[in-house]
Amino acid sequence: MKNKKFESRAHRSLYRTVTKMVPAVFTALIATSLGFIALYTSPVPMIQDFGKMLTVGMMISFLVGVMILIPLLFTRDHFFVKGKTNSPIKKPVKSSLFERILGGLTTRLVSSRWFIILLALVAAGFGIWVDLDAEAETDVETFMPQDTQALEDIHKLRDIVGTTDQVSIVYEGENILTQSSFDWIEATTEDIKVSFQGIVVDSNSITEVLKQMNNGEIATESTLKEQVEEIPEQQLKLFINESETKGVITVGIKHLEAEDLKLFLEDLNEYLLDNDSDTMKTTVTGKAVLDVEMVSALTTGRYKITLLAMLLVFVGLLAIYRHPIKALIPLIPIILIIGWSGGIMNLAGISYTPLTATLGALIIGIGTEFTILIMERFYEERENGRSAIEAIKLANQKIGKPIFVSSITTIGGFSALLASDFVILSNFGMMTLINISLALFSTIVVMPAILIIFDRFVKVKPKME
Repeated sequence: MKNKKFESRAHRSLYRTVTKMVPAVFTALIATSLGFIALYTSPVPMIQDFGKMLTVGMMISFLVGVMILIPLLFTRDHFFVKGKTNSPIKKPVKSSLFERILGGLTTRLVSSRWFIILLALVAAGFGIWVDLDAEAETDVETFMPQDTQALEDIHKLRDIVGTTDQVSIVYEGENILTQSSFDWIEATTEDIKVSFQGIVVDSNSITEVLKQMNNGEIATESTLKEQVEEIPEQQLKLFINESETKGVITVGIKHLEAEDLKLFLEDLNEYLLDNDSDTMKTTVTGKAVLDVEMVSALTTGRYKITLLAMLLVFVGLLAIYRHPIKALIPLIPIILIIGWSGGIMNLAGISYTPLTATLGALIIGIGTEFTILIMERFYEERENGRSAIEAIKLANQKIGKPIFVSSITTIGGFSALLASDFVILSNFGMMTLINISLALFSTIVVMPAILIIFDRFVKVKPKME
């Protein structure tokens, strides 16, 4: 006996959406969120916040779709669509031109599946290989609009003064206002200029102030304390703390690229170890040190984030599907995209920045959603008794169009970043557009070949009518 509440077309559409599409989208949401959660492990706070906002945005989008969009569509079809019928007879629906094109394309792709997989693997392997030596750009000046007055003023000031960059050598001891301590400070301040000629422009410490007060010489220990007390408080704070246990030597340096700056800091630390004081401990700090740490986070750190994202997604899908092959299949096209993206960045000469360093997790998040939807529809058709070829052809026809539309709208949104005067934003927008396009290409072109090849490892029992 037929259930009357499913006799109308609107009710049947609602039932199929809730029982078929919502679980698939929810699975994709979980996988996407797990990919974004990997961004939380980054040592760079802005990347952590970016991951949090992406995760929250995905969850809100899902809730809006389920709680608002689906009821609105049902209300439209049930109450406002004319000519609705309660007839249970299903009329054949004619495929659109786009679906027919996808169907014919899928048939050709499946017949050439081994060639497609080989070509995709070679391209991805090349991309991963060149990406291992990719450079990371952390110079804030390169992120700014290059024709701004503020940047021109910085360059003019650098030409006049010789530098606008500096590092700080913090020294610490029980009492730094002794003759032996001041002798070490003076020797270190002067020797750094000689040892690092061509890089160090100037160095300054409390001994320089005392020498100006004493005709170019440091006072003897008997009058040293008195001269220190004569220094204005605001000036004294620049070099020693109130408890007189810590002091600083400021070292002005030329503007260096990230790799050269890293080498200089390593040499400076080695110099301080070779010329250390028995009574004081030294630490090199400052904005330059933070820049070097950021370079490390963006180069080695981004690999860890990407690998962790893939591991989290795999474990999450394994818990949902309880089948290792089904958990692995959606990730294979994503691994290929990561390789392709690295190759494109290398060929285009685009360096990693704090924003583009998140692309690995971003690709995993966006791409996994596409591949899961295709795979879910493929196995749904396999359960309906269709062959693997028929199932992937129908899956690509029906899911390919929504994925294509979703990609186009996402590309349209990120295209606004291309108009930004800030290079860091325009580069991120460009690479995001490229990666979304690669995700679409991989889902429509490569995913069918992967599903057909791995179909033998996933046993599907056809459902009884």
